Amino acid sequence: MYESLTGSLGIAVKEELLELAFTHRSFAYENGGLPTNERLEFLGDSVLGLVITEELYARFPEMDESRLSPIRSGVVNTRALAEIARELKIGTHLRIGKGEEATGGREKNSILADSLEALVGAIYLQYGFTQSAEIILKWFLPAITEASTAGASLDAKTALQEIAAAKNLTAPEYEIGESGPDHDKSFTAIALLSGERFPMGSGKSKREAEQVAAKLAYDLINSRP
Repeated sequence: MYESLTGSLGIAVKEELLELAFTHRSFAYENGGLPTNERLEFLGDSVLGLVITEELYARFPEMDESRLSPIRSGVVNTRALAEIARELKIGTHLRIGKGEEATGGREKNSILADSLEALVGAIYLQYGFTQSAEIILKWFLPAITEASTAGASLDAKTALQEIAAAKNLTAPEYEIGESGPDHDKSFTAIALLSGERFPMGSGKSKREAEQVAAKLAYDLINSRP
């Protein structure tokens, strides 16, 4: 069932761990309260954060926390995780409820991102930190490499402020939304400049959502004549 996935990963992961990693709470509730992937997601989120933080810490010895944090948010966010999940075709393996199935749950960024984190948790449980880190860094190497050459533009909010000033636009403002229970909130942000609303960014913190929204707005403004 998971041969193509494990082939992409380059390692064999126990089927029971993969099944748990891809069990969304909507499926679990519809099937008598099965275990969900949320504990694995919690674990994987911590492993992923540590791996990326350690790599950025080593690569950018001259940067302080105020610069490293936005870089990390630019490299690791819901959108980035979802894109990796799509490359791995995780959506085809998800166990989701009928309601989520009907509303396109297999392609939702939030579900894909959470499932990728759960997959990281599963890999960590079976193989430990070192091998998990090797796999994570393969996924994020392009973004980290870009970060090493992108300079100030890594901080998308700062970059957006700079381009707004250069083009005589108003200073960016952000419209923030949030959803979910207190222990598992997700956030959205929309950048507003000179009366224009730009595409929505999402993340697991307000700062991450704002960084994603700023990057979307920056890319659009920068592409205009």
